[in-house]
Formats: sequence, C-alpha cells, structure tokens
Amino acid sequence: MKEGSLDAPTRHPLAWRDDEFYDADALDKETRRVFDICHGCRRCFNLCESFPRLFDLIDDSESGELDTVASSDFQPVIDACTLCDMCFMTKCPYVPPHEFDLDFPHLMLRHRAKDFADGKISAADKTLAKTDRNGRLGVKMSGVANRIIALGNRSARQLLEKTMGIDQRAHIPEFADKSFMSRAEKKPVELDREAPGFGLKVVFYATCFTNYQEPALGLKARAILEKNGVQVATAYPGCCGMPLLENGDLAGVAKSARHVAAELRDWIGSGHEVVALTPSCALMLKFEWPLIEPQSPDIRLLSENTWDLSEYIVHLAKKHGLVEGLQGLDGGVNLHLACHARAQNIGAKGAELLRLIPDMEMNIIDRCSGHGGKWGIFTDNFQAAVKVGTPAARKALRTPQKYLVSECPLAREHLQQISEQLEAVQAAAESVHPVDLLARAYGITIEDETK
Repeated sequence: MKEGSLDAPTRHPLAWRDDEFYDADALDKETRRVFDICHGCRRCFNLCESFPRLFDLIDDSESGELDTVASSDFQPVIDACTLCDMCFMTKCPYVPPHEFDLDFPHLMLRHRAKDFADGKISAADKTLAKTDRNGRLGVKMSGVANRIIALGNRSARQLLEKTMGIDQRAHIPEFADKSFMSRAEKKPVELDREAPGFGLKVVFYATCFTNYQEPALGLKARAILEKNGVQVATAYPGCCGMPLLENGDLAGVAKSARHVAAELRDWIGSGHEVVALTPSCALMLKFEWPLIEPQSPDIRLLSENTWDLSEYIVHLAKKHGLVEGLQGLDGGVNLHLACHARAQNIGAKGAELLRLIPDMEMNIIDRCSGHGGKWGIFTDNFQAAVKVGTPAARKALRTPQKYLVSECPLAREHLQQISEQLEAVQAAAESVHPVDLLARAYGITIEDETK
C-alpha cells in the first residue's frame, strides 16, 4: 500500500449530529482501525504523549499486536491528545484523500464528544470553558483574582489543586485591569493617506485571551496597522469556543460559531477583513467551524475572510510594503512555532514577521510546547505537558537569546517554566509575541496592565 498522496490533504465535515457518531460499537471499530494503522507506522512516536501510550499498550500486550489490547485501556491515549493537529499536518502519510482516510485528532475529538454526551467531562473542564464569564469576572476583580492564581500563593494554589485539579505548579495567565475592548474605545485616528496600507480596512476579532488577559498586544497591533494606513475596527461577539471543542461540546462550539459569524458578517460586507488576534481562534474561524457547520453561509464567508494576526501583517508588508522607521533591537530571539499557527497551513508567519526587523538574530524552535490549551494545567496532565515541551525548552537553552517568542501565549509561559526547571534558576529570556517586538522596532509602547 502506497504512502501519501499527490493531492493536498483534506478534512471531512464532522458528522456530530448523526447518531452513529456517538455509537460505542462504531466508535470502537473505527478507533481500532486507526490505532492499528498507527501501530504499523509509528512516525508520530515523538510528537505527544498519545502515541507513546498507544505503542506501549500494544508492545506490552500478550501478542504484541492490537488484538490483545482491551478497548477499556484506550482512555489514557485519548486523554493525552491535545488536539494540536501536528500529526495530521506534519507527519501522517495516510490523511485523506489517502484511502486509509486517517484523521487522528478528529477521532480523539469524536471520543471527547461521546464523553461529553455521556456526562464524563469534569466540572472543572466545563467551568474553565466558560471563558467570557470567567474573563469578565477576572477583569472586574483582577487584583484579587491575580493574587489567588499567583504561583507564589501556595495556600490558594493548593486549594485550587484540591478542588479543581489545577496543578499548583502550572502557570495560569493573569487578568488585565481593563479589557481590550474597553481600552480600544477611542476617537477615530487620522490615517496617513500616503501610507502603503491606506484604503485597507480590518476588524480585529479580539479573542477571549486578548480581550481579558493580553489587551496590550491588540493595542500594539492596532498601532502598527494604523501607522501603515490601515483602518482598524474592533469587535468581540464572544469566544471562538476552542475550550468547548477540547471538552467535546460540539453543540456549544456550533452555537458560538453561528453567533460570532452573524455578528461579523456586516463587517465583511462593508469591506473589512477579519483579523484574529490569537492563533487558536484563527484556526477555529478558518477551519474548525466550517467542518462543524458546513452548511452555514455566514461561517463560510467568515472562514474565507479571516486572517491570523501575523499572517495579515506579513501580507501587508509583502503586497503593500511598510512605512520606514523600523529599527534593529538589542538581542536575538528564540522563536517557538505555535502548533495552532502551524495548523493553519500558512507557513511560519511569526518568523517572516520578525525578519521585517533589521538584523534580527533568530533561532527557530519547531517542537510542540506541550501545553495544549487548558489541558496542560491539570494535575493529571502537567507532568506530561512538561515532558512534551522539554525538547523545545532545551533547544532554547542551547542557544540563549534575549527573547523567548511565540504567537501562543500559553506556550510562551509554559516553555519559560520548563526552562527555569531545567536551569534551576529564573529564565533570563523575556517572553513576548512577535508583534511586541515589531512594535518596539517602530518605537511603539503600550502599557501592559497585567503587570
């Protein structure tokens, strides 16, 4: 049987409304089919914890084959999948249109959907997936909330671990004092008609992380685009639903998708491109939503008009050019290529963006950080998240640079934590987004209100 295909990989819509999607026997049959193919291939052995767990199960079985592994033993394999999509995007030679038709992440998602339907998703997972409720409360009570989640607050973190299963060693992102949407309110700026991007219009889809935890990033991105003549509006109808996807709550994701797409439809109709400020959210809008609601014209329209933040800035630079004034920075970068940026199949836009800065010294890290959204903060997963992320952290430590850069905010802090554990000292590198450095190269400063 030949490997690979001359055709581009493709994905099938998720048949999550069909009864067979949740049928235990049908799901087990498909799981055994896929696991047996993975067992015969093993290219993904070093991507995440799912595959080593699967291969150990098989190797330790009576026959050394899948036929003597009980289906009841599959759960640790399923639980270890972070839905990063790297096996599908970078390793697997059997993805559709190959006749084996193998999509490991979406098979794991199907298991999560059945677990959700069967009431097996934890209360903590469901609570953390309520990002807008949590974010509004976190911003409103940021002083108290940030003290509670601080790593140095041992008593509070031990209580969180006991009650919610959140590992006391895991970094939890702090809340801003003001949301991005509230900080973004201002009078329209007068754009330079001679700037290369004049006449272009975008609307920033704020995303829950930028809105509640990292508003300075959105403000810097807006300042960069406006400096280059681009008219920037802001919108945040609600979360993209990635935490719901991790739970297998596909109906919840579909509801969020329909709502956000309907709200952004008029912006697209008035000539705006949509720019998502976090890679995971861009991935949802571009690819996951159309597979969950393939019949929705609003979602299809949004998918076709959505850009990742770094992708849009690089596009602007290549097609229209940037205004002069970028200055070189003191110090180089270790750039981690975020999984959900890579899964968009747009190339290493974070690296392309940083190359816009004169004389930028860059070391690229193309290994998963291991964090996996909210997956990596739970006690059951934290050590696995550290294990998966350690090769990436070691690569950064082998070539010390002033900045540790990733488009994924969770990956940045997780890799920083692992680096500190490996070196037994506080890491010297500053953890930032590529846009932070581009703003510095332009001399743009925005106060980070989480500090």
